[in-house]
Amino acid sequence: MISFFTIHIYHFHVRIKAEETHTSCFGDCLHISPKELKMTYFPMYLKDYPNMHSMFPFHLSLNQIDNGYPAHRHDYLEFSYVISGYGSEAINGIHHPMRPGTFTFLLPYQIHELFTDPGESLVLYNCMFSMDLLMETGSKLEMEELLTDSDELSAFVQLGDEDHQRIKLLMEETILEYKANEPKKSSLLKAKLTEILIRFDRFRRLEQQISQIDTHERDTPPAKIRKNPRWPIIHHIQRSYQEPLMLADLSRIFALSMSRISECIKETTGQTFVQYLNDLRIRHACSLLISTEMSVSEIAYEVGYGSYKTFSKLFRDQKGIVPTIYRKQKMASEQ
Repeated sequence: MISFFTIHIYHFHVRIKAEETHTSCFGDCLHISPKELKMTYFPMYLKDYPNMHSMFPFHLSLNQIDNGYPAHRHDYLEFSYVISGYGSEAINGIHHPMRPGTFTFLLPYQIHELFTDPGESLVLYNCMFSMDLLMETGSKLEMEELLTDSDELSAFVQLGDEDHQRIKLLMEETILEYKANEPKKSSLLKAKLTEILIRFDRFRRLEQQISQIDTHERDTPPAKIRKNPRWPIIHHIQRSYQEPLMLADLSRIFALSMSRISECIKETTGQTFVQYLNDLRIRHACSLLISTEMSVSEIAYEVGYGSYKTFSKLFRDQKGIVPTIYRKQKMASEQ
């Protein structure tokens, strides 16, 4: 029997399996108290998920949602797959229906919100994983195309009965493997993730071809998808933020002007290059302060700062307290 607990926010409530507790994500990741949640404006910015800072940044859960889920965004990849129930989803303001067989692939920083039909609950898989993990699952070029082509292709597909049963079975196998503790677990999960995403990509490309035929474009060569450099840039920053990294370095690596690089980062994250870089470093530092016994100086250098003084100032500017106090408060709250 599945047990659920209920989280009340923004006059919505979400029932999530008790074994997949996300309390820390709603509180710690947002850096606000449950009381403050009720006063916060849309969208929420979710900055964390279970296993995010582990050697295998991947999390899969089966959730039940009642009365919708508020608008939010995050800087990691996510897909969802509906098992039962009816509703809809808005991605950057564009709505699409959700029903059994709906598969949605969400890019970082896309604002999305879920709605349930009256009297309905949505039961769906949610999978969250890093961009770095995506690039490890198969051919780097093919995986990059999943991101760059997603700027032009549909973010969701609706599967027919036969395909729905196939993907449903694949999801069941994947979550069983995720919850088990078997040898070579991460390798098998990467293979499952690769298959799931490739099948989704095939479905949406097929839908695009059918749509072109239906609109009498059979004899018109398909438009070449415009390759946007933003995802390779974001991926490089996420991989290299622990190293000395400057805008000029990105300009050289991607053969683009610094202003173009800055524009891509700002359009995608809503932050400047420096703000985004510091955000990644400070979040990693928070994780190390809580989960290790490293000194603050060691953490400063580990996350990419050449100066303890610079790190301490930026940390205080973002968190409102110095790293040592942050560690003490977090340790005390967990006792």
